[in-house]
Amino acid sequence: MTAVGIDAIEIWTGKLKLDLAETFAPEKGEDPEKYTKGLGLHASSFPDAHEDIVTMGANAAHRLMERKGLTPDDVGRIDVATESAFDNSKPVSTYIAGCLESVYDEDFHHANKGERKFACIAGTQSLDDAYNWIKAGRHRGRAALVVATDTALYARGDPGEATQGAGAVAMLITEEPSLVELSTEQGYGSADETDFLKPNQQFPSVDGKRSMQVYLARMREALEDYESVAGASHPDDFAYVPFHTPFPGMVRKAAVLAYRHMIRDTPIEEALADDIGFQPREDDYEDREAYEEAIRDHMDELKSTDAYREWYDATIEPTLDISREVGNWYTGSVHIARAAALRRAADEDLELAGQRLGVGSYGSGAQAEIHAETVADGWREEIDQLNVAEQIEDRYDLSFAEYEKVHDRHNHDKSIELEEFTVPEAEFVFTGRGRMNERTYEYVE
Repeated sequence: MTAVGIDAIEIWTGKLKLDLAETFAPEKGEDPEKYTKGLGLHASSFPDAHEDIVTMGANAAHRLMERKGLTPDDVGRIDVATESAFDNSKPVSTYIAGCLESVYDEDFHHANKGERKFACIAGTQSLDDAYNWIKAGRHRGRAALVVATDTALYARGDPGEATQGAGAVAMLITEEPSLVELSTEQGYGSADETDFLKPNQQFPSVDGKRSMQVYLARMREALEDYESVAGASHPDDFAYVPFHTPFPGMVRKAAVLAYRHMIRDTPIEEALADDIGFQPREDDYEDREAYEEAIRDHMDELKSTDAYREWYDATIEPTLDISREVGNWYTGSVHIARAAALRRAADEDLELAGQRLGVGSYGSGAQAEIHAETVADGWREEIDQLNVAEQIEDRYDLSFAEYEKVHDRHNHDKSIELEEFTVPEAEFVFTGRGRMNERTYEYVE
């Protein structure tokens, strides 16, 4: 069976930085550790005045195409995943294709284009669509381009404000991929939920406590569903486990839940039983409330054990390297978690080819997906091409007053002029609006 997966990725982070400890926390009168330790975030990325979801997505896609030596004739499908769209009819993929066509001799007139929306899981759903398109034999030897691009803004003063972020991930989906092969087996957990939504409004309505509960519940369901077709999971099965990462603190909660599930009825649970006992079994409790309290107490003890800490430090912690510096990228968040893990492996000169990743995607509303990915032989060459560390280092460091102006600039409900903080170079930029209020773009050498 022909392998299908991600052949290459490129990342484009917003060119502005808000330092949470040095700039945000003092203005809010908060202890910086509320953000750096509690949320696990150090900084947020924001788009400059000339940036938006189109420019970030087009710049990531252009860099990927140039590096891989592709032209529009090589691409038969462009899917954009976003929950930051500014048009209820015209998809962002057409804007990105238009940007790319301005720098190539060929066009994308025979490429299928679409826009996926299901909160943060839409990027993974777009991967699934591309995978199915190729597996069905409809691709005619061409590749699919998947772009996850978002600007995650919250209302000023909202509890989610510190988790904001902006950036794009472009992924090339092909046969015989160089980076990772996607598994056939998938697991889903889905339910009609109102934990996070934007009912015809710029900023999200969020029930933070409920959102955390729904995230964990859907992830548990997805893992159980994945195991129903792939067999039981074990902590040693995966070199890394990238989760959807709105902020690292949420991943810490998901990780201990996953570990508890995977070690149940294994020698690992037996080895830990002398110190923390066996996991509570529901049949041993009079009601669900007592059982859930016992589970919470057990997980508090479990996450302090050496066995769990060693697994977490090796398998989860490396996936957070990028997210903690850029914040929440919505549809791109799980995909920068994957990139962070692979980059850490390359930095540590690990031999990863043939090993597996366990990928946990999630979107509010709500749905989770679990699938596995096998690292391909060419992974190191591909991951070495990423310059995301340099992008993060080169961002313009905003003052709080500047941040306020940037926030207003990217609020669809407002219209303000803002001078650029950075000088565009070899990139697509937003230039204004056309005769039908469409957004316009150009490439700056």
